[in-house]
Amino acid sequence: MSCRLSVNINKIATLRNARGHNLPNVLQVAKDCQRFGAEGITVHPRPDERHIRYQDVIDLKPLITTEFNIEGYPSKEFVDLVLKVVPNQVTLVPDPPEAITSNAGWDTIKNRNFLKDIVKTFQQKGIRVSIFVNAEEKMVNGAADTLCTRVELYTESYASNYRQDKNEAIKNFVLAAKEAQKVGLELNAGHDLNLENLKFFYQSIPWLKEVSIGHALICDALYFGLENTIQMYLRCLK
Repeated sequence: MSCRLSVNINKIATLRNARGHNLPNVLQVAKDCQRFGAEGITVHPRPDERHIRYQDVIDLKPLITTEFNIEGYPSKEFVDLVLKVVPNQVTLVPDPPEAITSNAGWDTIKNRNFLKDIVKTFQQKGIRVSIFVNAEEKMVNGAADTLCTRVELYTESYASNYRQDKNEAIKNFVLAAKEAQKVGLELNAGHDLNLENLKFFYQSIPWLKEVSIGHALICDALYFGLENTIQMYLRCLK
């Protein structure tokens, strides 16, 4: 099975919210992304609803014909939303409410008991759970102890160092990915992956299950068009 491309549509909601109306239409864009070849839709609702709103998440559910991935910090409100919507996957991230974007993975050792309880809550509803982690073998191992089924590698450092030395940039990610294989965890990746660095990442870790890409993909779509951009990203995953 090839790696899935899940399109994060948060930036579409940011643009809509800037004018307070319904342009662009988040629901229509989600349908179009799937029609253009995306194999999943990702959203990351935050408490201030500065981009995706909780109601958007509810409204999107019946429109998703591929895979629906909801990311977020497991506050009570977030947990309640996910249990109501029942997506295919929930990705747990350690973002504080004021974070502009995800900027670190979980300390899965320190937060083991907390995460284990959250994982159990979601798995009882049949929701796959992925935990967002830095590319560190010990954090992958810690995630396995929570009994989740996937981890998502936080790829910002790979993207930042790619141009300087791509082989050095990927090194820790390969080690972490191999550790995930060893302990029986499936693997996702995301953050700052783009048309320049995605292909090498996938070639280096070909057992990758899913990449979640939003900001770069939406920026590229301004130049290349949404349909063409999605196809370009999919070609990086061949």
